[in-house]
Amino acid sequence: MTQRELARGRPVIIVVDDDGAVRNSLKFSLEIEGFSVLTYADSRELFEDEALAESSCLVIDHNLPGMTGLEAIAELRERRVLVPAILITTHPSAATTERARKAEIPIVEKPLLENGLLEQIQAALAPRRKSH
Repeated sequence: MTQRELARGRPVIIVVDDDGAVRNSLKFSLEIEGFSVLTYADSRELFEDEALAESSCLVIDHNLPGMTGLEAIAELRERRVLVPAILITTHPSAATTERARKAEIPIVEKPLLENGLLEQIQAALAPRRKSH
């Protein structure tokens, strides 16, 4: 992402999913909604990018290679990256649902139909928008 994109004041959404088709589809649909979007195939790529500090919301798949989405979010929080996060997954287990609930991380189930993900992103951004 360029400094010019950041200067435009568009919220930056980070999408982490190992499925390239899902990443590209989410990038396209979120950019149409007016967001800047950065995409990553796994948590390792995510952790290496300094753009995390500039992000507004994290959309992360739970079933990633190497570490789950919830584990990646926990690692980010340990690093003091407190960006709002949304977990996307297919058929979450009861244990995953409970862990996400305790961590106050909403889950949006795949396939991502209708406006469920967009509504969760807007809800995650609402407190930040009020504070500016």
